[in-house]
Amino acid sequence: MVALPKRTELKIDELRWRLDLSTLPFDTTDDIEPLEEIIGQDRGIEAFRFGMDIDKPGYNVLVTGQPRSGRLDVVKKLLNQIAKKNKPPCEFCYVNNFKNPEAPLLLRFAAGIGSRFKEDVHAFIKTLKTEIPLLFESQDYIARKKALMEAYEKRRLAFFKALNKRVEEQGFTLVSMQSDPMQRPKLMPIVDKEPMPIHNLEEMVKKGRFPEAEYKDIKKKFKKLKKDIDQMFFEINDLQKEVREKGIETDKHTFTTTASEYMAPLLNNYTQKEAKKYLAAMLKNLADNLGIFFTKSQANQQEQMISMMQQPGDPFMAYQVNLLVDNSEQKKQPIIIESYPTYRNLFGSIERVVDNRGVWRTDFTKIKVGSFLKANGGYLVLNLHDLLTEPGVWSALKRALKTKMMEIQTFDPAYWFSSSGIKPEAIETDIKVILLADPHLYQLLLHYDEDVPEIFKVRADFDQSMNKTDDSITKFTAFIRSITKDEQLRDFDKSGVAALVEQSVRMTGRKEKISTSFPRITDLIREADYWAGQKNAKVIGEEHVDKAIQAHIHRSNLIEEKIQEMIDRGSMMIDTTGSVVGQVNGLSVYMLGDYMFGRPSRITATTSMGKAGVINIEREAKLAGPIHNKGVFILSGYLRQKFAQDKPLTLSASLAFEQSYSGVEGDSASSTEIYALLSSLSEVPIKQNIAITGSVNQNGEIQAIGGANAKIEGFYDCCKSSGLTGEQGVLIPATNVADLMLRKDVVDSVKKGEFHVYAVKTIDEGIEILTGMTAGKCSKNGNYPKKSIHFLVDKKLKELAEGMFKFGEDKENS
Repeated sequence: MVALPKRTELKIDELRWRLDLSTLPFDTTDDIEPLEEIIGQDRGIEAFRFGMDIDKPGYNVLVTGQPRSGRLDVVKKLLNQIAKKNKPPCEFCYVNNFKNPEAPLLLRFAAGIGSRFKEDVHAFIKTLKTEIPLLFESQDYIARKKALMEAYEKRRLAFFKALNKRVEEQGFTLVSMQSDPMQRPKLMPIVDKEPMPIHNLEEMVKKGRFPEAEYKDIKKKFKKLKKDIDQMFFEINDLQKEVREKGIETDKHTFTTTASEYMAPLLNNYTQKEAKKYLAAMLKNLADNLGIFFTKSQANQQEQMISMMQQPGDPFMAYQVNLLVDNSEQKKQPIIIESYPTYRNLFGSIERVVDNRGVWRTDFTKIKVGSFLKANGGYLVLNLHDLLTEPGVWSALKRALKTKMMEIQTFDPAYWFSSSGIKPEAIETDIKVILLADPHLYQLLLHYDEDVPEIFKVRADFDQSMNKTDDSITKFTAFIRSITKDEQLRDFDKSGVAALVEQSVRMTGRKEKISTSFPRITDLIREADYWAGQKNAKVIGEEHVDKAIQAHIHRSNLIEEKIQEMIDRGSMMIDTTGSVVGQVNGLSVYMLGDYMFGRPSRITATTSMGKAGVINIEREAKLAGPIHNKGVFILSGYLRQKFAQDKPLTLSASLAFEQSYSGVEGDSASSTEIYALLSSLSEVPIKQNIAITGSVNQNGEIQAIGGANAKIEGFYDCCKSSGLTGEQGVLIPATNVADLMLRKDVVDSVKKGEFHVYAVKTIDEGIEILTGMTAGKCSKNGNYPKKSIHFLVDKKLKELAEGMFKFGEDKENS
């Protein structure tokens, strides 16, 4: 047996970093000031501030980082610092376009002015609704209308008087038809002192009852008089039209004179060209539609129904002001965080209503805005994944950012149900958009969408960790204080702070780093406060933080316990004692959401004479991923480099993960598989009390792997369940030593000599620990020392090669 090199077994202080409590200059966190700054994201903050400060097209910001890394909280805090005070954005209003109602007009006002304009216009219309009916009931107005009608009646009577005189002089008369008083009076000759229709007189002539010569004379006069009468009635109609027009002009003049007095303050207060133009158009349109000021009490029910169908809703709706965004109480640039970015929520819509005929209608008052316009002049924060999953949103956002214009329309596949549509005037926007995305989604979008570099020129990449320094620990402690103060939680003592700092280091998987996943750390602070409350403790200590950690694990590790139960009852075969040829305990990592744990897996190798080389059973069964397959190919390269320099590598070797029924991925078991092959070839048993992890290259060097802490702890739990013997341990790559932040109970067991952790740099170092035999170094003549593992392997491979050669000769001879 060979003695283990002392350097391979790790010391206690290499297994876990501990924070020295004497370096903490306080008794509890109540003694320190809360954190005001953002820590651990210098690179991302610098890029973010650059994107916010540069005022050029396309400099929107894509914030990348892993979920639960605190990106949103950092962005909120930075925007609150960056947003300029006393610079609220302008307000937009849509008003009716009286010339073309389907194209509403846009009015732009300073903050607070638009809302005041809406109130003033509403008050103006309300005043007119009260005053105008009274105006047209005034004695002055009635007197003027009466004088106009009397003048018309006087002229009309003079017309008829002259007409009747002329008709009578010619022996005719005008007869009104009682059945239709609206019909023009008929001209009839006087015969025997009675009016007679001209066609009756013609019948009498035919029957010889009236002289024909006299009839012809009467008919001649009739035609001339008829022509003159028609001309006179045309003149009367012109007179009626003139009187009507004069009446309308009088009404308009009366209305305009009065309404202008009420509108004068509006024109004085709102001097914008567009506003003045709109107010003038509104006044003219009101004068043209004076009927809306009067009730139709005289109309019958049918007329009322027809009117309602032609003009649904409030007739004064056309004179309202649709204020899109009210910024009257906004004191600085707006910051909008849209957590549900549907097309409607983000870009607004044009609502529709059903009128009395069942037809969809809309108008400018139905225009509703979304968060994009609410953030105009400020900042809009969105989640990229949410954007891409909502129909039509991504393309609309790109269009708005590229053109800096926004047209409000409804994204509605059933838009054709509407019989009336409107196209509001486009709105010029000035906005900074911040997208939150995970790095993978950002890279995919960058690859497939060529517009991304044009509209999101700045990437602010947020890290998951920061360097572990005295300054970062001090700031981390101040962060704890800020949470306890803001949420009125118990203070932490030194041990509680140390436990939380150590856990944050453990979360990174690297001793020299501290996690910046502050949402997860904040949750741990809250949960530690809960457990301190359960114990009626005044401050939060190490035991409360540890309890919070264990409680979180217990809520998530049901599958882990079920796997351990299968190992304990023998359903899943794992040996933690003894030695077996061609069999090793590899270490696997299981991921269950945000919870990761390790468990051993039995790996076996069998070898025989043949030419198949190394057969990866997982690959043949299509259960291996590409990285795992690569590891097996590297393993084959190592064997050829090590043992096939003076002979062909003539063997068939099978590698298998026993009782593995799902996919296998990763190359962290490649060193484990080499150990199993070396054991099978040398026929030297491997210790089952040591589990192995580590990647290998073709030169036999052990490379770092992921999840080292979980793998070590997984095998420790398995050994503890079956009974610790003091001989059990784990073999890891030496390059992973800097990653170790093992659980306190594992460190305690190592300290007691119940468990061991070995770190190796090469396959040779590892095989010596696993077999107790020297690996053996190849001499210049290509031979290995006797009683070494490599000697036995080389000897076996030579025998296999010679056996293949002899088998081939025998086959030829036969």
